[in-house]
Amino acid sequence: MADTSPASLAPRLRALLESLPDSALPITYQQAAEALGLTPPRTIRRVAEALEITMREDVAAERPLIAALVVSRQAPQLPGPGFFELAVALGRLDEEPTSHLEAYQRELAAALATRR
Repeated sequence: MADTSPASLAPRLRALLESLPDSALPITYQQAAEALGLTPPRTIRRVAEALEITMREDVAAERPLIAALVVSRQAPQLPGPGFFELAVALGRLDEEPTSHLEAYQRELAAALATRR
C-alpha cells in the first residue's frame, strides 16, 4: 500500500500542480485527491495537510504559494479557511481578512506565472 501521509503526498501534490496546464487550474481539493489516488477516509484532510507542507516550503524558499492552485468546490472558489489562517501565520497574508481576497488573487497569479 502506498504511503498517503501528508509528508509523502506533498511532493506528489506539488508535482501534480506544476504539471497541469494553466487551463486546468485551479483544481478542487476533491480533484487533487482523485488525481493522487486517495481513497476515504480523510481524503480532503490529507490533501489540505499536504498543501500546508507546501506552503511552509514555499514561504521558506520565498516562492509563491503553489497551494493557491487548489480551491473549494463551493462558490466562491477559494482555498479553504486553513489556507488563509496558515498564510497569515506564515506572514504571507495580512491579518486583516478584508485584504485576503486580493492577496489570494496575487498569490494565484504568481503561482501560475512561476510554473511556466
